[in-house]
Amino acid sequence: MDLEQLFIENKEQSIQGRYLTLESIEPLLKKLNTNNQLSVIGQSVLGKPIYKYQIGTGKTKIYLWSQMHGNESTTTKALFDFLNLLHSGTELATKFLNSFTFCCIPMLNPDGAKLYTRANANNIDLNRDSQDLTQPESVVLRNTFEAFKPDYCYNLHDQRTIFGVDDTGKPATLSFLAPSYNEEREVNESRLKAINLIAGMNAVLQQYIPGQIGRFDDSFNINCIGDTFQFLGVPTILFEAGHFPEDYDREKTREFVFMALVISFDLLSENVVVDNGMDKYLNIPQNKVVFYDFIYKNIKINYDGIEKITSFAAQYKEELINDEIVFNAYIAKIGELEGYYGHLIYDGKQSKYIDGDSNFPEMNKKASFCLDNNVEFVNGLIKI
Repeated sequence: MDLEQLFIENKEQSIQGRYLTLESIEPLLKKLNTNNQLSVIGQSVLGKPIYKYQIGTGKTKIYLWSQMHGNESTTTKALFDFLNLLHSGTELATKFLNSFTFCCIPMLNPDGAKLYTRANANNIDLNRDSQDLTQPESVVLRNTFEAFKPDYCYNLHDQRTIFGVDDTGKPATLSFLAPSYNEEREVNESRLKAINLIAGMNAVLQQYIPGQIGRFDDSFNINCIGDTFQFLGVPTILFEAGHFPEDYDREKTREFVFMALVISFDLLSENVVVDNGMDKYLNIPQNKVVFYDFIYKNIKINYDGIEKITSFAAQYKEELINDEIVFNAYIAKIGELEGYYGHLIYDGKQSKYIDGDSNFPEMNKKASFCLDNNVEFVNGLIKI
């Protein structure tokens, strides 16, 4: 199977970038509604419709939801790419539709998506509301789970650029987790099914992003939806779409999420999921906070009349301005950066820091400055 070509053929060209709202996807849902697959299953805090898209006639039931966190849109894009595949009329599409029934909630948190926030309109993190069910979106997700009675759950998320694959210096472009079902993090039959499936996906994906797949922390929190569904006996897989070099719009990562979905369903449909995946799963390195977007090394500063050589780091903040996501770089750490990596690293070679103000980097200040070797940085990047 040529996964790269499959993605090219099925990529939904009308959606791209990081800012994906309900208005972006409603036309797509209506276009895909060829046989009454689409329904409204509830409303958000602000009264926006929450859609369910159900397709397929197979025995194995797959429950997928995306944009539980409104500013995590990469998996939503990949989900629409996958739905395009299901509508492609190909042999692979027919196999999937005959093997599975897919129940998808492509945007659980439309209010957060519009505001580009993690939380919903009541400033509640829906992924910490699986027990109290205080929010209408949480109730919709749980009610659909109970009515659909899935065999597998796919919990689709994004993660920040700060995550790397342990201490390898590689970004965690994709990370997976088979959530724990109890405090002891034991492995029962249900969790083992998720573990084996992740091991199978990882084996194939390593051919495309070698060394760039991490394993998310499995600390148990019953308030998290993945832990809850695992506790309730349904194998659950957490997807975390992360950073690929120079891919801040997450279009390349989107491709790998699509690949992961296809791989997993191919394994399940062919019944070739490994039975001994535990060691392979545990050998996936853990996610670790080891990255900044920018690191500037060997910079000379003058602080209270004393010259010293230091390093500092800057990190992008994704800010919604006039309905566009703007990446603004702010200084995030000054001094010791041992053990950290930068997606972009610049060696100042003891050039002097100049910004026309304090002439030394300050926390939370915009990363726009000059060096006395006539190099100017604007919003983190060298000015051309």
